[in-house]
Amino acid sequence: MIDRLEAIARRYHEIEAEMARPEVASDHAQLTKLAREQRTLRETVDKYEAYKRARHELESAREMLKHEKDSAGRAQSADLEMQEYLRAEERRAAAEVGELDEQLKVLLLPKDPNDDRDVVVEIQGAEGGEEAALFAADLFRMYSKWAEHKGWKTEVVDVSHSEKGGYDKIVFEVHGHGAYSQLKYEGGVHRVQRVPKTEAQGRIHTSAATVSVMPEADPVEVELKPEDLEIKTSTSQGPGGQSVNTTYSAIRLTHKPTGIMISIQDEKSQLQNKEKAMRVLRARLYEMKLAEQQATLGAQRRSMIGGGNRSEKIRTYNFKANRVTDHRINLDLHRLDQVMAGDLDELVEALINADRAAGLNGSST
Repeated sequence: MIDRLEAIARRYHEIEAEMARPEVASDHAQLTKLAREQRTLRETVDKYEAYKRARHELESAREMLKHEKDSAGRAQSADLEMQEYLRAEERRAAAEVGELDEQLKVLLLPKDPNDDRDVVVEIQGAEGGEEAALFAADLFRMYSKWAEHKGWKTEVVDVSHSEKGGYDKIVFEVHGHGAYSQLKYEGGVHRVQRVPKTEAQGRIHTSAATVSVMPEADPVEVELKPEDLEIKTSTSQGPGGQSVNTTYSAIRLTHKPTGIMISIQDEKSQLQNKEKAMRVLRARLYEMKLAEQQATLGAQRRSMIGGGNRSEKIRTYNFKANRVTDHRINLDLHRLDQVMAGDLDELVEALINADRAAGLNGSST
């Protein structure tokens, strides 16, 4: 473990030196790549420095205690008090070393290289018609409030409204350090059990919405060739298909090799809509590349947490019981009202801990 930690510390300081070179400092793409790598190493390096300090304090306390015990012919109360003080220092330092050792084992687990990225989230009403669209809107508000609480910024990219105020589909970006590291656990089918506003007889219905979470890709990572793109413009359309402006600002972007189609009309500017469409396209192509990579990995993490596939039912929201259940880790929380108000931390922390536990069990076998 120490050899790996020393190698990480060396790499961290190498990155510092590289970033200080003028030719790197003037290369935005390279600087961004190095800064992201350095951020992924910083916590491990800081913990390792603290571990080395604690080890030094432990060894010093043990050496001084041995010296006190070896001093013959001295039984004064002051010496006994010093020995007791040194024993207390030894216990404190040993406890700190043990705690830091466990933390470092977790930090040395294989990291998802996308954890520090911004994300593109897509929520769609699925089974349940209008009630599913209303639930999709509830999920968007839940994530928006959670993001605000964490100091992240959300930006709607595209939205398709349903007849009664829900969302048939909404696509939004979340910008903030570590956004993907926590939002990645939200990908899948979210099921809701409640009495819909549209239900006259008070019967509980089951509906669902799908959530897709994609790490936002850098332009240098996903090359978009002009000849692979078909771009069409039109006037923005409102409910019922009527034109809501007279300028050709809406963008429909088609990626010919994959058939992926992105339609954006959120902004009044054609350029802004095109930039948003390109970001969403890069994220979807990057997600496809990640899926190919993950297909070659072991199934341990996916069996514990799930692969983020939209076909997987990951969570049930039961409004009558005020209960939310995460099926991947068999967790029930009886405070659904707080979760829907954006208090997702306990859920996400439990998923992260389960993921880490699976990693630690895998590394010990």
